[in-house]
Amino acid sequence: MAPMEPTPGTIVVALGGNAVAPPKERATIANQFRHTRESLAPVVELARRGWRIAVVHGNGPQVGDELLRNEIAHDGVEPLPLGVLVAATAGWMGYMIQQSLQNALKRANVQRGVVTVVTQTLCDAADPGLRHPAKPIGHALDEGQRRRLERLGVTVGRDGGGHWRRMAPSPRPIAIVERDVVRTLVREGQLVITCGGGGPPVYNDAALLVEGVDAVVDKDWVAAILGRELCADVLLILTDVDAVYRGWGTPSAEPIRRLTVADAERLIDEGEVAVGSMRPKVEAAAEFVRAGGRRAVIAELGQGLDALAGVAGTTVVGSV
Repeated sequence: MAPMEPTPGTIVVALGGNAVAPPKERATIANQFRHTRESLAPVVELARRGWRIAVVHGNGPQVGDELLRNEIAHDGVEPLPLGVLVAATAGWMGYMIQQSLQNALKRANVQRGVVTVVTQTLCDAADPGLRHPAKPIGHALDEGQRRRLERLGVTVGRDGGGHWRRMAPSPRPIAIVERDVVRTLVREGQLVITCGGGGPPVYNDAALLVEGVDAVVDKDWVAAILGRELCADVLLILTDVDAVYRGWGTPSAEPIRRLTVADAERLIDEGEVAVGSMRPKVEAAAEFVRAGGRRAVIAELGQGLDALAGVAGTTVVGSV
């Protein structure tokens, strides 16, 4: 493994929801705890090296399961709206990551406090993404599940991998309501798990002030905003793909190890990255660097440290 730079700073680490509930595996709590523990080795090592750290996590499979529980139990208990379910997953997934990280840090003899902060994500109430559900959540659907959801009036569509998924409204995030609290904790050296599932989306109402909305927000975009708010040096996006690829899904596919912001924008404009999967990550990485971040890194979960060292994954920078 190549050495990392000797002077750590502030890093935002974005973990995908699929990292703890992978496709084709039953998403039991025992399995999700196991995958959570397996996913945290890079975070523990970053903490050992002295980085100030905020961890953002996805919740796509988990919030889809919560909606399914709503539908199964609707005759016996009042269902919860999507925005509340996002907050609920931020809570219980934060607990799962927090406990697993506390144990891992203790075993590694790293003395760092760990805390979960449920944050709200400010959006525009007029965002067109609220009227057109297009963000995949939940697990891949078989034909029977797809037809059942369509009978219930639920929007379904194909994700970037061609699988049928439940689709949810997804506005563009603008800011994080509790950013000052998170900033203070990170500066104090606390390891902060926050913006879970992108955070429940809210908007400013003239009479009610902050008001929730039933939607989900892309966690990579929120991680980029958090990075900007923390003046972070690095955004590390850990996913289930080892790099950004040119020609993904074709025989000539090749990983891209380094991109400038202009290169990333060109890839997006040319349709080289899938809308529902890699595109938000590339967009978020470019936006983080454009806003002043030193670099953003996209990598497979097990290659996070190598990617930070520049020998794996894809690094996005301002210029060559």
